[in-house]
Amino acid sequence: MLLVPRKNLLVPKKMFFTKGVGTHKAELRSFELALRDAGIEKCNLVHVSSILPPECKVVSRNEGLKELYPGMITYAVMSRCNGNEPHRLIAASIGCAVPADPQAYGYLSEHHAFGQSEKVAGDLAEDLAVEMLASTLGLEFDEDKSWDENKAIYQLSDKIIRTSNTTQSAVVGPDGNYSTVVAAAVFLF
Repeated sequence: MLLVPRKNLLVPKKMFFTKGVGTHKAELRSFELALRDAGIEKCNLVHVSSILPPECKVVSRNEGLKELYPGMITYAVMSRCNGNEPHRLIAASIGCAVPADPQAYGYLSEHHAFGQSEKVAGDLAEDLAVEMLASTLGLEFDEDKSWDENKAIYQLSDKIIRTSNTTQSAVVGPDGNYSTVVAAAVFLF
């Protein structure tokens, strides 16, 4: 059953992915610097959950950033990880699973971790988004199979058209300063 949104609903029409990293002696300042690196520091961010609206067009980071205005209330699915333990590997990732049917909704996932490479964290975030979408579409998801095996099953089903992730990782410096990484899917109206 397809639902037709009423005209007065707040449903994003566009979305872009961004990521950033920041380092500072103060934890809050390192977070602000990560947001600045991601280009979204001037927004009042509202964290939302994991639904990619039907027909929501994914635009480039540059195109999306042009639509932001200082102080704007901005909805985003965001992952954040920080720490000040010297030499600690940190990662933040957003996974995305887009259904083949443009009238259906997709999924975004947030994943953050210590000790995971950018590739590992990104693959896990992508797996999470695919798993959520697969369950909605009635597809089996076998956690014991490799990503490539599951991906082949989804591609054969013709129900999931595209998966991706946006991931930022960093290694905390030796000086004890805080490092923060962020990854975000930012919605535009």
